[in-house]
Amino acid sequence: MIITRRAFNTMLSLTGLAALAGLSPLQFISEAMAQAAGDVAKPVSLPDMALGPKDAAVTITEYASMTCPHCAAFNEQVFPKIKSEYIDTGKVRYIFREFPLDIKAAAGSMLSRCIAKDDAAKYFAVTDMLFRQQNDWVLKNTTETLTRIGKQAGLTQSQVEACLKDQALLDKIAADQKYASDVLKVDSTPTFFINGEKIKGETSFEEFAKKINPLLKS
Repeated sequence: MIITRRAFNTMLSLTGLAALAGLSPLQFISEAMAQAAGDVAKPVSLPDMALGPKDAAVTITEYASMTCPHCAAFNEQVFPKIKSEYIDTGKVRYIFREFPLDIKAAAGSMLSRCIAKDDAAKYFAVTDMLFRQQNDWVLKNTTETLTRIGKQAGLTQSQVEACLKDQALLDKIAADQKYASDVLKVDSTPTFFINGEKIKGETSFEEFAKKINPLLKS
């Protein structure tokens, strides 16, 4: 699916973000085979937001869209179990990467980055808040609600507006998404890579455990 510039500009006007952002189209490429762990681990335009030790035996990389209800459900129901069982115990390194499926998701990801800066723990906390309040800022006045969330996190009105106008930040998010699409063949959210093995769709904690535990023993 390709979002054309005309469709993209129409979405901007409908969401109320047009005045704040001059955003570029985001492209989506069809599915293919899972890529090697090396491709998943390659540096991208933005610094990775990760929890857990760099030398952990298992690395999980999640590609998610902030407007994806399946991603929000995973964040609420499954991720806390993975965090307590594997991340907090030093067994797993968990990387979260943005894969916005629409303009609102891109705006949410940009706000998370602006609030957290380089603080991964803060980034995960803000992302969790956005997922939990997804219905508020996605279904209602997006700009107004994101501005409120930004202010709650310590940003001023002008800082939120500057964030959502940050073309360089958006270009990096779009470049990372293009890499995920072209090289890793990510085309839906959530998509996970466990030491390079691709898993698509909302996945239970038990299914993750079946993949993770053998890797910890090897």
